[in-house]
Amino acid sequence: MLPPPCSREASGRSCLHGCCLHGGASSSSTYDASSTPKSTEKVNMFRYDFTLAISSSLHPNTQFTNHESLPSLHEAFSSFTKSFPQFSQTDQSDLIRAHQYYHLTLSNHVCFDYIGHCLFSYSQSQQQTQYNSSSSQIPSTSSSPPPPQLLHSQEPLFFDISYKSVNLHTQVLYGGQESELELQMRKRIMDYMNISESDYSMVFTANQSSAFKLLADSYPFRNNPSLLTVYDYKNEAVDVMKESSKKKGGRIMSAEFSWPNMRVQSRKLRRRIGNGNQTRKKQRGLFVFPLQSRVTGARYSYMWMSIAQENGWHVLLDACSLGPKDMDTLGLSLFKPDFLICSFFKVFGENPSGFGCLFVKKSSASILKDPTFASSTGIVSLVPASKRSEFSEEYSISVDMETDRKQSKFKTSKSHESKEVSLKKKEHLVSEITELDREESNQSVKSDNSAITCKGLDHADSLGLVLISRRARYLINWLVNALMSLQHPHSQHGHQLVRIYGPKIEFDRGPSLAFNVFDWKGEKIDPLIVQKLADRNNISLSYGILNHILFSDKHEEERETKLEKCTSDQVEGSSSEGISVVTAALGLLTNFEDIYRLWVFVSRFLDADFVEKERWRYMALNQRTVEI
Repeated sequence: MLPPPCSREASGRSCLHGCCLHGGASSSSTYDASSTPKSTEKVNMFRYDFTLAISSSLHPNTQFTNHESLPSLHEAFSSFTKSFPQFSQTDQSDLIRAHQYYHLTLSNHVCFDYIGHCLFSYSQSQQQTQYNSSSSQIPSTSSSPPPPQLLHSQEPLFFDISYKSVNLHTQVLYGGQESELELQMRKRIMDYMNISESDYSMVFTANQSSAFKLLADSYPFRNNPSLLTVYDYKNEAVDVMKESSKKKGGRIMSAEFSWPNMRVQSRKLRRRIGNGNQTRKKQRGLFVFPLQSRVTGARYSYMWMSIAQENGWHVLLDACSLGPKDMDTLGLSLFKPDFLICSFFKVFGENPSGFGCLFVKKSSASILKDPTFASSTGIVSLVPASKRSEFSEEYSISVDMETDRKQSKFKTSKSHESKEVSLKKKEHLVSEITELDREESNQSVKSDNSAITCKGLDHADSLGLVLISRRARYLINWLVNALMSLQHPHSQHGHQLVRIYGPKIEFDRGPSLAFNVFDWKGEKIDPLIVQKLADRNNISLSYGILNHILFSDKHEEERETKLEKCTSDQVEGSSSEGISVVTAALGLLTNFEDIYRLWVFVSRFLDADFVEKERWRYMALNQRTVEI
């Protein structure tokens, strides 16, 4: 593997790949993150101690064959904190969750299916909802759930989106009239993403898929004919890009990943990128690269971007799967991708609607062309929710936003709040969106000089990269170890209940996980069944398909039994096989109880009759039968 470079700045920022470690060697059962290892030998010992601490965090048990034998939440957390005493130093995240996202506790819901960056806090959304509905505020200490109209508000909070009739090439080169709301949001996001306005232009898109399609429609694949992607899973947004590039004659290639650890095949990828031959640099194409897999948690070296650029490729960095503040490790002064895509949602665990962002490096903007076929849509304007109807004649309004958890439609509202009421109430609202005055027709939108507050981004900034990444590292590795400790009883071959794909217990792994559950006979339980049963238990998981898997000779027999037909893949006919998996992604607000509840839920499959019992229990509640 290529070593990840690291920008060791004076600020002491941690490298995404763990190059700059903020921890040191420890005893065999306790991990100490108080010192920084210097030599390679000490780094290896440091990571060995981390792995050992994870392995002993379920002490004295290392294997469980009955879901009733699992330790209680209190016992499990006690063992966990003994192995990782520094976890208590991340309790600021718990405080933010308790005060700003208390709906997660009140609804008793666990979310492992949100990908992207959270703009606002739940407390903010309640303040705006209460303002609109004249409802009283729910205190964070309330022991009873909020009224349904507050937990499931159909109001378009903070802003809505409106589609623009403009292509990417025109928007980037010439821009357009920008409202104060858009100006403030753009500045806040670029600051949060650590992206310079002098180097990049930013375009609001309807969602992640729209951003990929817009770029594909405007990229000159006829002159730069190749599209090379690095994804170990089926990504709908990337598939949209592939289909668009194929229409223009683009040659589609992908990195391959070794079974069963899902590591990228470095030699093959290097050959596809090129050998550095200066005479062949001009007609490469677009290299699409995520720094980590949002399904398996595998992480990839920054150096791939540098190698691609050295070989004449334009680089698109997919930052959608990066965690909060991960962009701080990138150092765009060292690696300046030509394009970058990320996504934002409104409120974690409550309102997944939002928008995507496409960043175009200004020095690369000239390569974009007007689409050669039907005009591409997907560029949007941000519109204050209370002013949405004023824009209805200019744009077709759509609130069909992309989420990785659900494809939901949020009912829009045409209520009109007077400016006088808004100004009167504003001082009492922690995060009321700036009220905009619209002048006479064709005039620009004016600001009342108050700033938009994105508390979700503020919370990530206040916690910082080191705390966020350290907390996620502890939690995801504990979860991996806990799932692997589950084993079917009386199994002739000692079948494990759970099989994890990609990295297992690793210091550098990402905060997401791909796994499947197997019955006592060793047969895989349909991931959709697992997802559905989890949902009934108030746990939201996702579903994914691993692909581009390379089986070595010694694993060739597994190829026949593991791969499944993926009929939805219409772009690469030869790569239409994959492995369906359950996925879980940890976020900024994930706590120990969340991962413990997932462990307890999965352990119930140790009961050979669990699925059938759930079917009958569901029917006994006089609910409609849902096939599982």
